[in-house]
Amino acid sequence: MKYVRPLSLFHDLMKTSAINQGRLLGLDVGDKYVGLAVSDPLNKIASPLSVLLRKKSNIELMATDFQSLISELSLGGFIVGYPFDRQRSAPDAVRVKLFVDDLCRTGKLEGLKFTYWDECFTSKVLAYC
Repeated sequence: MKYVRPLSLFHDLMKTSAINQGRLLGLDVGDKYVGLAVSDPLNKIASPLSVLLRKKSNIELMATDFQSLISELSLGGFIVGYPFDRQRSAPDAVRVKLFVDDLCRTGKLEGLKFTYWDECFTSKVLAYC
């Protein structure tokens, strides 16, 4: 997986034809679960997709699940919710970063682009921002 800035990911998708553009998969990483949302083919609206059980021991299985979703849904990248906190390191931010690092280490998602999206001011992380 390769990190790119949000605008770069969007521009890369817009440069390709609408047919080959690729959809985006949103990841909401929690303590026990990872929520998934998928964009429409034009990347304008995201809809809930499913929830995956999150355990340190099943990161390989999750990476395999993501590989399947990439081909089934023609995914062009991931958008990972991240609680940016400019004042201090939030435990939620560390959890998200470790999850992405673990996914990268599997080697199963090589070439896939991802970016972090600030989820400050959402109901769950409002206390941290």
